[in-house]
Order: sequence, then structure tokens, then C-alpha cells
Amino acid sequence: MIYLGMETNMQFIRKMLKNEKGATAIEYGLIAALIAVAAIGAMTSLGSNLSGTFNTVSGKLATTPADADDGSGVE
Repeated sequence: MIYLGMETNMQFIRKMLKNEKGATAIEYGLIAALIAVAAIGAMTSLGSNLSGTFNTVSGKLATTPADADDGSGVE
């Protein structure tokens, strides 16, 4: 018989509502997604700051003459 009566459908719904395994899996999935979003945001910010620092150092190295006297007395 394909039609499962109303009582059987209600029992199935009650059983699904009592099942906490699915809810726990969804909660863990949401936590993992939140951590991933936070990590991506932090890495993006850190990457931008790091890129700016390297560009600043690179610019200063490019403007410093290679044969400048650093005052150490070593040639």
C-alpha cells in the first residue's frame, strides 16, 4: 500500500522531531562555516597588511643606493 495514513505520517514527523542527530550535525556544520568565514576574513586582512609592509620595505630598499656608507667602517 503506497498511502500511509495520517496517523503514520504524524508518527514519522514526531520521530523526526525527536531525532537530535540531524540537528547536532547541522549545528556542527554551521559552527564550521562560521569558523571558515572568520578565518578567511582574518587571512584576507592579514594578507593586505603584509602586502603593504613588503611594498614599503621594497620601496625603501629600491631608493637606498647600493654603495652608501653605512658608517660601520667596513668596506
